[in-house]
Amino acid sequence: MTMFANDSPIFRKAILRKTMASALALLMAAPVAIPLPVAAQTRGPIIIRDQEIENLMRDYMNPIVGAAGLKKGSVQIILVQDRSFNAFVTDSRRMFINTGALMDAKTPNEVIGVIAHETGHIAGGHLQRLRDQMATAQILAVAGMLLGAGAAIGTARSPQVGNSGVGAMGIGLGAQDMAMRSLLSYQRGEEQAADRAAINYLNTTQQSPRGLLETFTRFNQEAMFKTAGMDPYLVSHPFPNERIANLETTARKSPYWDKKDPPALQARHDLMRAKLFGFTARADEVGRRYPLSDMSAPARYARAIAAYRNKQLANALSGIDSLTREQPNNPYFWELRGQVLLEFGRAQEAVTALRRAVSLAPNSGLIKGMLGHALISTGNPKDIDAAIAELSNAAQREPESSENWRFLATAYSRKGQEGQAHLAAAQAYFNDGDYSAAATQANRAKQLLPPNSPGWLKAEDILNYRPPRSAQRNN
Repeated sequence: MTMFANDSPIFRKAILRKTMASALALLMAAPVAIPLPVAAQTRGPIIIRDQEIENLMRDYMNPIVGAAGLKKGSVQIILVQDRSFNAFVTDSRRMFINTGALMDAKTPNEVIGVIAHETGHIAGGHLQRLRDQMATAQILAVAGMLLGAGAAIGTARSPQVGNSGVGAMGIGLGAQDMAMRSLLSYQRGEEQAADRAAINYLNTTQQSPRGLLETFTRFNQEAMFKTAGMDPYLVSHPFPNERIANLETTARKSPYWDKKDPPALQARHDLMRAKLFGFTARADEVGRRYPLSDMSAPARYARAIAAYRNKQLANALSGIDSLTREQPNNPYFWELRGQVLLEFGRAQEAVTALRRAVSLAPNSGLIKGMLGHALISTGNPKDIDAAIAELSNAAQREPESSENWRFLATAYSRKGQEGQAHLAAAQAYFNDGDYSAAATQANRAKQLLPPNSPGWLKAEDILNYRPPRSAQRNN
């Protein structure tokens, strides 16, 4: 599994955050700057990359996007390493899905229902309208506080009035409360609209809305004790039991209510879940979910990954080899074999497995990048040209991946092409947001590359880039 992080070879920190709650808090607060703690400023969700899962999510999404009237490929699904069942959108191009949602969803239809709901937000333009509502709420809150401040000033000038200052405070707080309730009421309405849109998309694509309803049922079971006694006007989503009541009648009228997912799609879904459990769950949980008595492909997949994570190389390779014998044209089994061998220092064997994976998935920048890494790691000068070819292709397909650019810088340096090496290093630093280091490397590249060549011009672009002030402060 190709996943990255700051603290392990399989995860990578990203600078993305779900900011709606923070934005609401700031909009409803007094109009003064309140700096967040450093940890809150820098902490973000862990974003994972995996070609197998991303391809499956695209196959889930494409029919829904088409039914919504959106352009195919216009929405990107981003996987968040989080065990809770959740999904959200932040703009019209990105949909975030927690790995917990994928791990808990027993059928593709459950995930497709979630995607349909979030697509309803995008197609309905809810995000822009929510921003407009937030701006209105801010105006109401500020106006209320100004009114309260005016009342407080009047009270200060009339000392004979007893506790009127308390009333002035109440005016300000009451305005903020009214603004918050208005905004949350708007959000609840948009959630219900997205639910209705989801059922329409599922019917249009001849898929069952059962998974959507089952998802809300799960939410209801988890939320029953959390929502007891809660003011329904102080939440941004309808309570799960309310959503179920609103949707069940409509959903059950669908002519596709009893339609099952295609067996091949269910098989891919089961492998995806097994992969996530193998990579993210504790070994004892993997053992409970996929006991040795279970010889299905998903069970062997999960156990092989868990063995690899626990440095049990023989068990990992044995499990993977049983899968490649059974499904020799599955590129992701070969990718896993290559990853395991590469991380255990057997680069030449990894190259063989990864070349097979690339031949079966020739458009995967993630797998090509891993192959390029393996070719560098063999230490054989004869492999450098192939490494440069694979990494260059991977970097073009995954231009935001700093790792591909770093390995490409190493390959160019070993080839003696220092100008290209500095340019690749500059791009890696640029992707990481370290603009100062990127400029240093780009300047070195310009001194070594032919003037006005493509590489020279790219280096100049990096040098001329002016980051936002917030990025400058962080550097």
